[in-house]
Amino acid sequence: MCGRFALGWPSKNVKEHFHLPEVPKLVPRYNIAPSQDVAVIRHLTEDRPRQLDMLHWGLIPHWAKDRKIGYKMINARAETLAEKPSFRTAFKKRRCLIAADGFYEWLHSGKIKQPYHIKLKDGNLFGFAGLWESWHDPEGGRLESCTIITTGANALVKQIHDRMPVIIQPESYSLWLDINTRKETLQQLLKPYPAEEMVAYQVDSKVNSPKNDTPDCLLETRATTLF
Repeated sequence: MCGRFALGWPSKNVKEHFHLPEVPKLVPRYNIAPSQDVAVIRHLTEDRPRQLDMLHWGLIPHWAKDRKIGYKMINARAETLAEKPSFRTAFKKRRCLIAADGFYEWLHSGKIKQPYHIKLKDGNLFGFAGLWESWHDPEGGRLESCTIITTGANALVKQIHDRMPVIIQPESYSLWLDINTRKETLQQLLKPYPAEEMVAYQVDSKVNSPKNDTPDCLLETRATTLF
């Protein structure tokens, strides 16, 4: 799964990487948690350029009676997107990229949960494959939300956890966002990112609490880098 991630790059870099016409000022984040707002790139209509919006992390289907369902939908499994009622329509019509530069996963050893930070070797930005929805509450309010798609772990992440978020290659951003892309093509994009292009290392357990959102969340605590 993917339950925490980071986005520390400034707005201008996000704008350049995702080829956006404009980007709001982004505050560096080092320990983003579910139910918080995250930077989502969408292509809403063919006659409009890509745009970045801040959406609630934890997808709330349009038919939901209560927003609390979002806590159970921070991730969506790539293998069942086309069948699950919560995700199948969004998979067809409301795909997005969620901007990040690293994510966390926990290695369980008995009662000990050791957090690891996982990122690209070059330290660059990337986009998680995501879905988004628009939900109206009983009082008439509107909330847009999103989920991160996961797949089986690559050889690197498998040393920590059996699942990982889908990371879309930059050259495939347009394919993923295009509403006209065939389902068969989309499924080919939902695969583990190459392990040889990533690195993982131990970080302090302070990331266990979403209250801790400072640069030192990313610091390596021991010489245990996984390649």
